[in-house]
Amino acid sequence: MKVTLIHNPDAGDHCQPSGYAILNLIRNAGHSVVYQSSKDVSWDKVLHDSADMIALAGGDGLVGNAAKRLVGRDIPIAILPMGTANNVASALGLTNKPTLELIEGWTTACRTKFDVGVATGPWGSTCFIEGLGLGFFTDLMAETARGNVDLDRFNASGAKLICALETIRNRLQSSPASRLKVTLDDQNLSGEYVLLEVMNIRSIGPNLALAPAADPSDGLLDLVLVSKSERDQISRYLSDRIESKSSSPGLIVRQSRRLQIECEGLLIHIDDDLWPEDGSPPSSPIAVDVKLSSEYLEMLTPA
Repeated sequence: MKVTLIHNPDAGDHCQPSGYAILNLIRNAGHSVVYQSSKDVSWDKVLHDSADMIALAGGDGLVGNAAKRLVGRDIPIAILPMGTANNVASALGLTNKPTLELIEGWTTACRTKFDVGVATGPWGSTCFIEGLGLGFFTDLMAETARGNVDLDRFNASGAKLICALETIRNRLQSSPASRLKVTLDDQNLSGEYVLLEVMNIRSIGPNLALAPAADPSDGLLDLVLVSKSERDQISRYLSDRIESKSSSPGLIVRQSRRLQIECEGLLIHIDDDLWPEDGSPPSSPIAVDVKLSSEYLEMLTPA
């Protein structure tokens, strides 16, 4: 097969193979390959070149940025998970597998449908493959973007995840609840919440499995709402994760193809991107419409 490899050389930690090593593994598996670093300014131009498949070697940021440019293109995507969290790869059963094993499995891999969400709001319409949300997790994303939370001082991916989990737990109790107007199909779920997440996969951020049964191929979005009274429940889940204990947040998860959100003064994350981009909460009320796209992605998964 003719493979286009897009690689983030900064993803993950020092344990990840280099771009040169990945190229050799792909060639030794019998494929021709074109290499593109995601750090180049015009890296996405390579997506328009002829190829039998696109291989993405990096974390969720690279996967999301590239995949959203391939929606409806009918070209399979193979993920080589090399980031810190790898939430998308985990949803596809690709984590904890050696890179060589994943590459050698491409010839027999299944082409799996992967749903794509569409969020329409003041920014226009944009696709997402992981999820959309607001509340304490989005606020932490904004603080990280501003440099108030520094995860780059850790060399190991595991240490970064633990630090992120501890930071979320420490700030959870002081996170304010916000009044949200939420309509899921014809159901009114309005109330005061510290977190809202519309999820296409089971995990967000530092592997927070808020919707453990979410399936990105089922044609449904999973809505998670966390009220003030559920702070302690989330805190216990975070503590278990920090201590490497098997745990579930035990939250109610509602499924639908469409929902509407109205709020005021809140930041929103769409996958790894913040709105507004400058991290300043909007001064006027906003309305957001979230639904599944009629188009989808095709991901390669182990046979």
